[in-house]
Amino acid sequence: MKSRRRNFTVEEAAENFWPSFTDLISTFVLILFILVIIAFIQNIVTGNNLEYSRKQLMDTQDRLESSRAEISQAENQLRLLEDELADTMAEIEIGQIALKLSEQEVDEQRQIIAESNRELGELRSKLQGIAVLRLDVLGKVKDSVEAALGKTNAQGQPLVTISDAGNIIINEGLVFDFNSAVVKPSGKELLNKLAEAFKSVLDDETTRLNIESIIIQGHTDERADADYNRSLSANRSGAVVNYMLSTDRELESEYGKYFASSAYSEFRPIDTGTSEEAYAKNRRIEISIVIKDSEVQNVIDEYLEETQEMIDSAEE
Repeated sequence: MKSRRRNFTVEEAAENFWPSFTDLISTFVLILFILVIIAFIQNIVTGNNLEYSRKQLMDTQDRLESSRAEISQAENQLRLLEDELADTMAEIEIGQIALKLSEQEVDEQRQIIAESNRELGELRSKLQGIAVLRLDVLGKVKDSVEAALGKTNAQGQPLVTISDAGNIIINEGLVFDFNSAVVKPSGKELLNKLAEAFKSVLDDETTRLNIESIIIQGHTDERADADYNRSLSANRSGAVVNYMLSTDRELESEYGKYFASSAYSEFRPIDTGTSEEAYAKNRRIEISIVIKDSEVQNVIDEYLEETQEMIDSAEE
């Protein structure tokens, strides 16, 4: 009885042991399964994170490459800008040099212009001097006559006047009768003083060198025909020259080559009117001093030569 009871206890104990072990194993397996699941889930999560990280890394690399490309492009543009800046600075430097040269050329041109203006002023002065010489000669002749005979005759008519053209005018009534080419006795005194005055002028070598000729001109009014007037004006001017040279043989021998006569008939009237007063003005003897063209030309040539020398020196 006791033996059976003991065996029952052992068997019961054995039976009680195995379920506990089985539970333990089951629990362990369950825990291991849970751990595996957790590991699997973590692996999935980790894989997703890794893939995301890879994508981010690739995006970052792409952006980095893009940035590098932009930096490279910017560097290229910067080099181009530096090259353009260098070219621009070179052009500016060349422009500054050209500007300085231009300013120098402008200054030289200004100097040339100033010098030309100065020389032109001198030329004008010389030409004016030559022109004034002509009036000066006529003025001396007029003053000499007036000093000896007075300014007017007994009728109050001026003995000599100077026209707007710069010629000495002698009223024909002072020297000739109407329609006559014979010098009147009262006109001889006037012509004597004219001869003396011209001799005095021609004795001055400086003045004489600039005189080409002394022209005695005959003029009539428009009455009568042109042939008659031409003949009358020519005879009167010739008579004046002949009388002055015949009364002073020294004037003729030394300075006869300067005197000449010309006739303009009725074609150069002073007054275009038809009154007796107008006709009286037109009947006249005019004395003109012709200045040598060579003297004027010499002054001009001298100016042109000096100007060309100045231009040539500036170009060098």
